[in-house]
Amino acid sequence: MEMARTGYSADIKGDTVARAKANELPVSPKHAIEIARFIRNKRTGDVIAYLEDVIAAKKAIPFRKFNRKVAHKRGLVKWDAGRYPRKASREYIRLINSVTRNAEYLGLDTERLEIVHVAANRGRGVEGIFPRAMGRATPKRRETVNIEIVVQEVA
Repeated sequence: MEMARTGYSADIKGDTVARAKANELPVSPKHAIEIARFIRNKRTGDVIAYLEDVIAAKKAIPFRKFNRKVAHKRGLVKWDAGRYPRKASREYIRLINSVTRNAEYLGLDTERLEIVHVAANRGRGVEGIFPRAMGRATPKRRETVNIEIVVQEVA
């Protein structure tokens, strides 16, 4: 019997496939979903270089779905709205490094890895309260994200 939160949403099998997953990361789900859409079908080395430029605010991630009241950013190709999601980019870099190490352990060439599947889903919300004046309290909820990445060695 398979335990909870261990499976992957895509059933990709083969000798040239490596996987990595991170559960309940404290980042914005909207940022994680937009980054996942952007890095799909790209090489891991190119993605890490691009995300490091995002952290340095040199390049932006195009926001295609969650782009209401998002300003235009310079340098985006075929799109106008974007942001610099630094915290989510750090988590993606950490996860891509993890899947690269997993691929190296399996004997794959780490220079030729392409991201064939990436998914970001909303995780469990952490409930809490925010104390207010006059003895009242407001509920607050910290959002988390589950991210999974599957890479494949390409020719």
